[in-house]
Amino acid sequence: MSFTFRCLDPEADAPLLHSWVTRPYASFWGMLNATVEDVVAEYSKIQSSGHHHALLGITDGVPAFLMEEYLPASSPLNSVYAVQSGDIGMHLLVAPPQGTPRNGFTADVMESVLDRLFQKPGVERVVVEPDARNAKIHVLNARLGFEPAGEVTLPDKQALLSFCTRESFRAARAARSTPIHEEASL
Repeated sequence: MSFTFRCLDPEADAPLLHSWVTRPYASFWGMLNATVEDVVAEYSKIQSSGHHHALLGITDGVPAFLMEEYLPASSPLNSVYAVQSGDIGMHLLVAPPQGTPRNGFTADVMESVLDRLFQKPGVERVVVEPDARNAKIHVLNARLGFEPAGEVTLPDKQALLSFCTRESFRAARAARSTPIHEEASL
């Protein structure tokens, strides 16, 4: 599946994002009770920070996910692990499905996001810190090459810090593209 990316416009995209972040499935995003104005304020702050940036992922002309990339050295992570040169942080929120959900869609989204991040000059490792209770994302992260480094305490949550190197992503991507009947014969 092919995705394109465009810079998020905090004002214009706030109603759409609000319709995503206030749904129960997005509870770990921390904005269940947010207003549209809260979304505008949060994403205006992100887009003007200089170290944190939000993009919409588009498929078939329709926004399908929100991704954020950030510099861990300029985030609360800088006090919980030794940030390395080449680290980039990532957040991801997939839109609610339109129509019948497609099996593997979220993994395809994550693969596309990681591919984009690893194409950036100097990026060697992607860092994520989802809520430690978010079991679904931990499974997806592992499937795409993330290795947990342990729980950390951040200002807004207890998080599972995980890292994905370029090499572990390549291996995970190859495993995803290997048909099941070939895996059985290895």
